[in-house]
Amino acid sequence: MPQPVRVQNFNVSSDGIGAGENQSLERPFGDVDVDPSKLFSWAGATASWPMRTDPGGSRGLDDCLTRDYDRNIGAEIMGRNKFGPQRGPWENHEWRGWWGDEPPFRTPVFVMTHHKRPSFTLSDTTFHFVDGDPATVLAQAREAARGKDVRLGGGATTIREFLDADLVDTLHVAVSPVKLGTGVRLWESPEELLDRFHRDVVPSPSGVTHHLFWRK
Repeated sequence: MPQPVRVQNFNVSSDGIGAGENQSLERPFGDVDVDPSKLFSWAGATASWPMRTDPGGSRGLDDCLTRDYDRNIGAEIMGRNKFGPQRGPWENHEWRGWWGDEPPFRTPVFVMTHHKRPSFTLSDTTFHFVDGDPATVLAQAREAARGKDVRLGGGATTIREFLDADLVDTLHVAVSPVKLGTGVRLWESPEELLDRFHRDVVPSPSGVTHHLFWRK
């Protein structure tokens, strides 16, 4: 059996939108009329949030799912929009992602783009820029994962590409109680996936609702 492909802790609004359009350096989540941090504040409030600098944080369901984010992950795949705001040919190779010198991935990361650039390493994360269909990129990520799972990090367009290619094994999508109206949509309704996946829906005291999918 090949390693599972997991969507883990992906955040959408109540109307299924993962980010606004017209992403820029100043507006990483694009044009949205609400504070985009409301989509993922549930994870940042947990005791296991990896960037927490003070003691404390919530326990329970949200904390368990936050802790599960890195479990047995050997490689990550993401779309170019998750890596940064540039479009077209790379004009600025000094841009090395939103995360500074210590990216949170700690694995090989495969950035899907039609415009290749040399790989580079920051701390214990190596970014590779690959041009290929989902199956081709997944084959590269699985080889790099060395027997561990592959996490599909997003954004919504990339996840849809892998869903349409039937390459996703499990999904955890956290639905926040905010409506964005327009933007990059993961789904019109989560029921769209029920032809291929089982689903548990678990509300959290934080206000988000966790949708957990696994293959039938």
